[in-house]
Amino acid sequence: MSTQARGLNNFISDLRNAKSREEESNRVEVELAKIRKKCNPGDAKLAADGSNPSLSSYQRKKYVWKLAYIHVLGYEVDFGHAEVLALVRSKKYSEKTVGYVALSLLLRGSDPVVSSIVETMKTDLTMAPDTSGKKKKGSVKNDAVQCLALCSLANISGLELIQAMHMEVQHILVSKTSTEQVKKKSALCLLRLTRTSPNLISGREFAPHIALLLQDQHLGVVTSVMSLLNGLASQQTEAYESLIPNAVHVLSLLVLKKECAREYLYYRTPSPWLQIKLLKFLQLYPNAVEGHDIGMGGDEHVNQLVNVVLKILTETDVSDSINKSNADHAILFEAVNLIVLWGTTCPVALREGAMKLLGKFISVREPNIRYLGLLTMAKLAQIEGSVVGAKQHQATVLISLKDADISVRRRALDLLFVICDTDNADRIVDELVAHLVVADASIREEMVLKIAILAEKYATDLRWYVDTILKLISISGDYVSDSIWHRVVQIVTNHPQGELQSYAAATLFVAVSPRRCHETTVRVAAYMLGEFGFLIAERPGMSGEEQFYVLHQHWFNVDAKTKAILISSFAKLSNLYEECRPLVAPVFARSRNSSDMEVQQRCVEYSSMREAFSPEAVEDLLREMPPFEDKRRSALEMRLLETEGENSAAVAKASTPSEVEQQRALLSLQMLSNPPMEEDMAPIDEEEDEQDTVDSSNNQQHPDGDNEAVLENGSSKPVVAGIPKELIPAMRKAFSNLCTSPSGVLFENSLLQVGVKHEYVGAQGRISVFFGNLHSSPLHNFKVKVDQPDHLRTQMQGTQDVLDDGESDTPGCTVATKTQAKLLILVEVTAPFDDAPSMRITFQTEQGERHDYPLRLPLVATCFMESVNLDPGAFMQRWKSLEGPDRECQEVMKLPPASEIDEAYMDRVANVIINGMKFGRCQGVDPTPWTVSGAATFRTGAKDLNGNNINVGCLVRVEANPKANAFRVTTRTLHPLCSKAIKNVSLVSIKLAAA
Repeated sequence: MSTQARGLNNFISDLRNAKSREEESNRVEVELAKIRKKCNPGDAKLAADGSNPSLSSYQRKKYVWKLAYIHVLGYEVDFGHAEVLALVRSKKYSEKTVGYVALSLLLRGSDPVVSSIVETMKTDLTMAPDTSGKKKKGSVKNDAVQCLALCSLANISGLELIQAMHMEVQHILVSKTSTEQVKKKSALCLLRLTRTSPNLISGREFAPHIALLLQDQHLGVVTSVMSLLNGLASQQTEAYESLIPNAVHVLSLLVLKKECAREYLYYRTPSPWLQIKLLKFLQLYPNAVEGHDIGMGGDEHVNQLVNVVLKILTETDVSDSINKSNADHAILFEAVNLIVLWGTTCPVALREGAMKLLGKFISVREPNIRYLGLLTMAKLAQIEGSVVGAKQHQATVLISLKDADISVRRRALDLLFVICDTDNADRIVDELVAHLVVADASIREEMVLKIAILAEKYATDLRWYVDTILKLISISGDYVSDSIWHRVVQIVTNHPQGELQSYAAATLFVAVSPRRCHETTVRVAAYMLGEFGFLIAERPGMSGEEQFYVLHQHWFNVDAKTKAILISSFAKLSNLYEECRPLVAPVFARSRNSSDMEVQQRCVEYSSMREAFSPEAVEDLLREMPPFEDKRRSALEMRLLETEGENSAAVAKASTPSEVEQQRALLSLQMLSNPPMEEDMAPIDEEEDEQDTVDSSNNQQHPDGDNEAVLENGSSKPVVAGIPKELIPAMRKAFSNLCTSPSGVLFENSLLQVGVKHEYVGAQGRISVFFGNLHSSPLHNFKVKVDQPDHLRTQMQGTQDVLDDGESDTPGCTVATKTQAKLLILVEVTAPFDDAPSMRITFQTEQGERHDYPLRLPLVATCFMESVNLDPGAFMQRWKSLEGPDRECQEVMKLPPASEIDEAYMDRVANVIINGMKFGRCQGVDPTPWTVSGAATFRTGAKDLNGNNINVGCLVRVEANPKANAFRVTTRTLHPLCSKAIKNVSLVSIKLAAA
């Protein structure tokens, strides 16, 4: 054989000795060219099947082996198929072996040439085994050929082959003349075929054949048949239910009587693989023991099955041999899973025995056994009456919560979640909160979510629930999602009985009083004080004015989303307390030109509300929110379902209401049956992916969305016409587009079109603004006033009298029909900033109607960026050097369900980061295609003491999670305003990239 395979051995040696990928590829190309020439010589006549008849048996086998080896190495092989088929058709066993191996590797069921081999494979499959015991030299070994054909059929499994030969495979499996080896191969082959074509076999007709095969004396055959049976039963469960007694009989022979051939003993355990397959099959029928009088003359196979499971529970122990221990525990945990599926129909003795044994396993040193023990105990504890046994091991589970293995800690957390009830909720929650202080980041988010759910489910006093959530925020505020504090708001709002609302308001007033507190605390406090602050206003040091001061001290340290909540809270405070109105008015005035559209809109609307509506209407709009409607599943439960899946023990626990929740639901139902008069107010939407959940509630929106009325003529008193509310979404999108594109339309309605073209070099920019009259008559008194903030040096010129400097009484210009007014703005940035300058357009139509349009110029910090290209090492070094709360800004944005993150989406995001925001992409930093990293320098015209320009280095990372359909944007710079500005532009740009 070594002489015959010398050429193949030399070729393999050459490839192994290749010093580079290029050298290996060249050697493969040379060999492929040589083989192609041998298989298809230009001057020789080919056979009818396309093979070269001049090739000897040795040559054909050698070349096919080489092609198979080249294919295994990953190179494409698109010829030589005719030689493979010629070997398969051969009568020699040595040639058939090579042919079938190459057939399995090089061809697929969809290849056209496969149809030409169907008859040959049928012949090989139906060939009767040689039972004479005599073998002639060169003769075909029939059973081995059958096995080769079965393996190739299973690997190729094309639809045409399946339809043509599945009956032959079934016949071989049930034939009495088939050898054990052939039966094993045919069972596994049929399993592969049924996975490709599920409706291939009729379960009710095939089940009797499976029953006969399960009586085979050869355990290898039974094991293969059980693999087939599990596959078939998972597709047609009811059709194979009649085989339960057969499976129980085989299992009892292995477990109770230890009947097993010596070669199938694994460390003195009879065929553990077969036992596991049998138990998995029985798990498909959880009602197998229901309705049977166990031990009282019921069905024999049920009593036998209970005895088998009891024997497994009582005789399984930790062994010194790792291999034996692993095999025994694999069987044990499958038996416990069977008990879990039986549920309350399972005998109590079995459940208690399983719980006792699992309690022993969760304290062993082997982490794998501890992991499985905790996982299985969590499932077992869900059965009614079993949680008492699990609670006995609470101390051991708490120790596992500090295990070095993160997977063990997660399972311990799950188990604590499951065994928690009204009796031990205080201790478990307190232990989890105490452990949260030292827990690593990888498990903190999961711990926070589960603590919040437990505190809600078992809080007999909701004040304890509020205190627990505040502890979570103070310890791990970054891991407290919006859905958690939204839930606090909902529960407090829905429970006006007692002193919960006043307690929550007072507690949050104290929590937000220090200048340094987490931003989530500010959000909760802003909402609570805005809604229920009046309940504590008479207390010393908690007046409405004091409430304003403790909230406003955080104004400059929070993001736009929190500011929006603060604005709504300020509006409510100013409505309740006269002394707060002069304090709130300057805040609204300063923020009317904010770069964030939501902040700007709220300030404009709230400040205009008293002019547009009567005092009674304003009072009605700003009163406290009505109770929220309780949904079947809270946002926290939905979040848990997304992270852990429907089959998780924690999800099953969370979805089952506790006694405390049921009592609470009755009170809420009584309250909802008599709702307040403000039924036209929309409650907080509790969906987790709504980023502005509680924000929109504070904005007091009506169901029809008519909360823009403060911008229109909402009273008998005439007012200046503003931007129609239906144009605001398009205006926001246009502004966001222009932040990363050089030109476009900023605003357009039936009267006016505003276009912008801007370009930047370093710290300087040139912005051209065009005002086009789309109306059928001229626009008179047309004036434009542009904000000139301190961080910008500006020079402006344009159409005569179009500029409004705010000092001289300029009459404005007239813009004729179908003409334009123009404005040129030259800017130089002198300091970092995070808001865009405002631009106010006023004019009057021929009919005397006055219009006032507040807009923003798309002049943001990213306009003054200059890209920087960094290698991965330099990028990560700078990234680490910029750590710190004052330098980093991060936000997670979840996309709507209609958007889907794919590679095309990521390409658009990368394009926006590189071309729109002027960042240099740092190749090699990103470990996956779902991350984009960039670096840039923010240029300013300011000078330092040495006369050099002051610049700010900026880094950004955009990370996508396709499964969660979310993005995380992290920015790090030397200046907090730069970090915030880059983050805001990135988030808006990512949203726009969805289109």
